[in-house]
Amino acid sequence: MYQYNNGQQLLELCKIHQQPIAEIALQAEIEESGRSRDVIWTSMDSQLQIMELSIRKGLNPDIRSVGGLIGGNAYRMHQRMDGENLGGKILLKAVSYALAVTEMNASMGKIVAAPTAGASGILPGILLAMLEEKSISWEETIKALFVAAAIGKIIALNATLSGAEGGCQAECGSAASMAAAAAVYMGGGEPQTCLDAAAMSLKGQLGLICDPVAGLVEVPCSKRNAVSAANALVCADMALAGIRSFIPFDEVVEVMYQVGKAIPPDLRETARGGCAAAPTALKYSRIVMETEN
Repeated sequence: MYQYNNGQQLLELCKIHQQPIAEIALQAEIEESGRSRDVIWTSMDSQLQIMELSIRKGLNPDIRSVGGLIGGNAYRMHQRMDGENLGGKILLKAVSYALAVTEMNASMGKIVAAPTAGASGILPGILLAMLEEKSISWEETIKALFVAAAIGKIIALNATLSGAEGGCQAECGSAASMAAAAAVYMGGGEPQTCLDAAAMSLKGQLGLICDPVAGLVEVPCSKRNAVSAANALVCADMALAGIRSFIPFDEVVEVMYQVGKAIPPDLRETARGGCAAAPTALKYSRIVMETEN
């Protein structure tokens, strides 16, 4: 009754039941899992709490990643947020929070893979920045997380969330798409507006390769999370301004899948191309190998 496999079906269910995406996603999970509404809600509440905690811990200026390539960047950006800056407070807060989660992940801290560990900063960054700066309730933020889950489910069913299969467009691109839809929901947007934002955000990251230096989820992954959070906010604002995606969301998802299959293996999480093949990266990789041996 509430099951959907693509964006068009999701919109039709919203229209039939006169409910927002968040409620349709929740009802679909009840049907599919057999769990009660309270159990599912509590689980999502727990995920949001983990996201918030990973941000707080990740803002520590002394945090350092396992590979030593990142650490303290979230703190630096967060400090800039309250001073003179170019992007505005909510944007810099979302970016600093996205960096914080990725630094927690790279230091073996606890995070929520939403949808993957390599793209784990984008959605929390948007959700918590919106919650704080727009005075949105915790309950509404949980609902926004259900909106993001609906977008992620559709991408997973019709394309991929794996960097090894589809490049970073499948990880950071998907996360940004999920976050853009969630931001629109938090901004009072309708279901169609959520999908327009999701489509525009994913279009903006088509072809993004996955090229982790030394095979570590640190460089360029962390900063890509920051850039992707900015992408999500911009696309949410465009959608809320009434700008529509010329290419429907479902078609963008299919395009992403086809583009992912066309990306050469060296540019899909193998650490053999892209930034991973830059001279500085290769020099670092040799040091890592020597240390391990």
